[in-house]
Amino acid sequence: MAKVTWADPAVQELDAIADYIALDKPEAAHQLVRQVLAAVERLRRFPQMGSLPVELRGLPYRQLVVPPCRVFYRIEKKVVYILHVVRGEQLVRRELFPA
Repeated sequence: MAKVTWADPAVQELDAIADYIALDKPEAAHQLVRQVLAAVERLRRFPQMGSLPVELRGLPYRQLVVPPCRVFYRIEKKVVYILHVVRGEQLVRRELFPA
């Protein structure tokens, strides 16, 4: 079983997405956070379950898609590092993902 560690940017990004959604639909924001946390929790048992992001081809990153979010992570040994959470329509800046 892998350990899951959240990087500060990922926590802040998820909070910002939820805050924006909560302006109009607070319950939808809570539901989204619950869905993201549940998906990330599954990485403990199945760290390879995420897909390889096309934008990050050749780099050791994976993603979980939890609409409207994409959760980017990296696996090192038995640790899954949650690095970024972005809206699905947002462009992914490759410079945020070092080789």
